[in-house]
Amino acid sequence: MADANPPKSAPSATVDGNRLTLLPDGPERLDALIALIDEASESLRILYYIFLSDESGTRVRDALIRAVERGVSVSVLVDGFGSDTARKDFFQPLIDTRCAFCRFSPKFGRRYLLRNHQKLALADGRRVIIGGFNVSDDYFGTVESGAWRDLGLEVEGPSVACLVHYFDDLFGWAQRPDRRIRDLRRMLNRHSIMSGKLHWLFGGPTRRLSPWARAVRRDLKQAKRLDMIAAYFAPGPRLLRRSGNVARRGGTARLVTAAKSDNNATIGAARHTYWQLLKRGVEIYEYQPTKLHTKLFVLDDVVHIGSANFDMRSLFLNLEMMLRIDDAGFARSMRRFVDGEVANSVRITRESHRAQRTWFNRLKWGIAYFLVAVADYRISHRLNFAGEPPPE
Repeated sequence: MADANPPKSAPSATVDGNRLTLLPDGPERLDALIALIDEASESLRILYYIFLSDESGTRVRDALIRAVERGVSVSVLVDGFGSDTARKDFFQPLIDTRCAFCRFSPKFGRRYLLRNHQKLALADGRRVIIGGFNVSDDYFGTVESGAWRDLGLEVEGPSVACLVHYFDDLFGWAQRPDRRIRDLRRMLNRHSIMSGKLHWLFGGPTRRLSPWARAVRRDLKQAKRLDMIAAYFAPGPRLLRRSGNVARRGGTARLVTAAKSDNNATIGAARHTYWQLLKRGVEIYEYQPTKLHTKLFVLDDVVHIGSANFDMRSLFLNLEMMLRIDDAGFARSMRRFVDGEVANSVRITRESHRAQRTWFNRLKWGIAYFLVAVADYRISHRLNFAGEPPPE
């Protein structure tokens, strides 16, 4: 059972010998990330989708350089697509040290649409920060300044050790010129931990559901209560029905989505799903203060937190990292966090949504859903599996 008597702004708990600390605010996340780097004594393994050459990125890069200079073994893996706007010379001072540096850049052609969407900063194999945020000013600012509303989680304890081998295998795969998708697929399954109170689950380019997607589907099937914050919400028909069925069978279901984003198509795609959910009794809220980037799923006594959105790309294509925490006390504290986000949201009722469901809006939302949940998924899936043998 968790020790869950945290400050309202920063839920914290101990679960199965692991200390969990929520990092809901941008400046707090940056301070925690710099502290983790500065306090590492043996090793640092850093993995981000976006790592930009702005003020925050420079602070993190320079902290990594200092770590190398004091004898810490440092490895950095960034996504070649997500971080392609960083200045070309930005990483060079880090590369010039003894840091092992690699860009996750699948070959042009049928591998190009694969994204490494994971976020991880691992120190000494015992302390890690995960979540949905990237390394740039826009993820470490305040809500009042218009920065992304996001979420990080610091985990310290024995369960973290499994991430060492996962990162090292992924880093090695990214460096190989002959890398194959089927090898990556096996890696995701091999390193997913599905025992104990904390399950480390990975998603990626799988023909069937990934370890994380299987877990969240199973939890949805039996859940009596669902509290979800999903910045990008565009699941396929089956998971959409399972989400709605939590309320339909007499449970309680709340969904918080984005009213503001960097991509209006994702907002339209989410709104395309509202009517089906509202008819089943799901409470839907749109977060108002700023752009929403949070990924959080609370199902009964289970919490899923990490890098994955609830859309087809995160469920089937992108490399994702999610932590499944089975603890009633921590789940209660996370529901209190959801309560705070709901308080800053506008509720979408059947009446208000019906007023918005003009033929023109329905057309826009339908096109957005097709682009986000159908076309992007099918094209990317086909390209990434062209020439691959059937799954074993």
